[in-house]
Amino acid sequence: MNNKVVMITGASKGLGRALTLAFANEGAKLAICSRTQDKLLKVKEEAQKLGAEVLVVTADISNSRDVERFVAMTEEAFGHIDVLINNASILGPSPMPYLLDYPEEDFAEVLKVNAVSPFLVTRRVIPGMLERNEGSIINVTSEAGHTGYAGWGAYGISKFAVEGLTQTWADELRETNVRVNMVDPGEMDTDMHQLAVPDCDYSLAKPEDIVDIFLYLASNKSTGVNGQRFEAQSGEGL
Repeated sequence: MNNKVVMITGASKGLGRALTLAFANEGAKLAICSRTQDKLLKVKEEAQKLGAEVLVVTADISNSRDVERFVAMTEEAFGHIDVLINNASILGPSPMPYLLDYPEEDFAEVLKVNAVSPFLVTRRVIPGMLERNEGSIINVTSEAGHTGYAGWGAYGISKFAVEGLTQTWADELRETNVRVNMVDPGEMDTDMHQLAVPDCDYSLAKPEDIVDIFLYLASNKSTGVNGQRFEAQSGEGL
């Protein structure tokens, strides 16, 4: 990862924070964003203590203008982008209602943040990667985006969209050295999981324990790996 430029969305907490610190520890240059500035700045401080150069941008990546600003600032600061991790997502209402009772505005917002946003960021980042003929894009999916589960509503449906987005981008780019893959991190001890499963009575993985697959997909070791789905906690796909 030494001197690779890694862009991570939704980096203020949970998996995004863990990824930021993992890549910082490997010598990457980082561009991170979130809608929550205070927490994002704390993550920046943690990454800088590990010796990383970090660009922080407060942005709502469901807004195309914020996407443009985030990517443009990253390219201005570092010259290019080697790796994009589309991590940002929201759960929606908690407890999650069945689809029959799902509020229309909430449904639309979840799909906009979780599915439209990675499309917007990827579309803006890919031209620079194609110009250099190299790059890695990693989308964060979910078991709920691979199998439909009652009660997971718009979140699960949005992750189905992320999986389709990943496969489509990968096929469109198959003749290039830009690769697009996805990772299901599994259930983790995060604020989002607590909202999704408030009565959870079993042990959960820590976000920092499942970062290795992301490091692999971002590295030159995964050159040629494209359109694949990985399960971080089971090793499936490796």
